[in-house]
Amino acid sequence: QVQLVESGGGLVQPGGSLRLSCAASGFTFDRYPMSWARQAPGKERETVAIISTGGLTNYADSVEGRFTISRDNAKSTVYLQMNSLKPEDTAVYYCNALGYRGQGTQVTVSS
Repeated sequence: QVQLVESGGGLVQPGGSLRLSCAASGFTFDRYPMSWARQAPGKERETVAIISTGGLTNYADSVEGRFTISRDNAKSTVYLQMNSLKPEDTAVYYCNALGYRGQGTQVTVSS
């Protein structure tokens, strides 16, 4: 079955960086787009980045220029490089594909 396992979250100071990873299995990874979404307490879920099978990317306005999504088809892994982090980036980040999502990884941006 489809499995998505996120890692790389943690506590970081404002202005810092984190790199999230999502290891995928149970489907032919290179045939499907992948995305990252986040959900903060009391807020709606927000899709922050999408990457197509061909590597085309799209970002939410809130992260444009600071976050970069990438994929390694050989490793069936998608990444989210997050730079210049802000307190408002604090959320649980989820990897998504084929209508499935992983268990999420917590990102907390705080001094």
